[in-house]
Amino acid sequence: MSTKERSTWRAPALGEHRTLDLPGGRLRVHEAGEGEAIVFVHGLLVNANLWRKVVQRLSRDQGEEHSGNAVPASTAPCGFRCIALDLPLGSHIVPAGAGADLTPPGLAALIAQALDALDVEDVTLVGNDTGGALCQMVVTTRPERIGRLVLTSCDYRDNFPPRAFRPLKGLVRVPGATQAILTSLRPRLLRRSPLAFGWLAKRPIDTLAEDSYVLAGLAERGVREELRRILPAIHPRHTREAADRLHAFDRPALIAWSKEDRFFPTRHAEELAATLPDARLEWIEDSYTFSPEDQPDRLADLIAGFVREAAPRAAA
Repeated sequence: MSTKERSTWRAPALGEHRTLDLPGGRLRVHEAGEGEAIVFVHGLLVNANLWRKVVQRLSRDQGEEHSGNAVPASTAPCGFRCIALDLPLGSHIVPAGAGADLTPPGLAALIAQALDALDVEDVTLVGNDTGGALCQMVVTTRPERIGRLVLTSCDYRDNFPPRAFRPLKGLVRVPGATQAILTSLRPRLLRRSPLAFGWLAKRPIDTLAEDSYVLAGLAERGVREELRRILPAIHPRHTREAADRLHAFDRPALIAWSKEDRFFPTRHAEELAATLPDARLEWIEDSYTFSPEDQPDRLADLIAGFVREAAPRAAA
């Protein structure tokens, strides 16, 4: 399958895409809308498509139509510049390259390099799952372009990765195991199992997005090889180091946590809200980890309101 064919997996709502050649490797970015910049960071074994529903709502004005579907009236007028990163986390289309640093600190540096290359300031950085852990590392090591932080359900301190997924770190070291794991997820029925997407998204995921999550590694050997490098490098020392420094990030933060999350405990949301000096906590009901999939309206509303409320303080 060619790169052009794989590009058809990209949700139209994400807007235009381009590939950045950064010091830390190649990175595809998607951009839609205009206005204040919101940068979205996904987690392991998904890609920028995770944010497609939220980007659709935030990048367009209320009531404006996209692909024949009006944005729900409950969503406030938006007009944000939405930038969704396609990080090398196992479901990416463009390999980062043999020399890329795929450790968590290396990936956090890649995010910071992307912000530099895009020349965006006062960014609202939004993370989910592994991406939330990386956002914590960015704001504690390279905060200069960050104006606000939004953490949805994500890794924190010793929960990196969550216990249920730790066996994968050893399995990918076995020759051929990565391809076998991904191949086992070809049947859509199996993707609803607890160790696939069944406990991450409460509802079935759109076919286009779900295929892109599962099939990218099967279609590109370089993606599989990078996944084999990524997983063993995930270690809680990285999230502990970031957590110990979060008290120094004094810009506005929103913790928008899924109340029914199966992998990321609600007490971690409360700890994050207590640690970050200027944070508030909002619960997202009727959702598992992937709130951008399960409750995009609620999440988009929270982000839009938070950015507008926090913008005057960030500019002061």
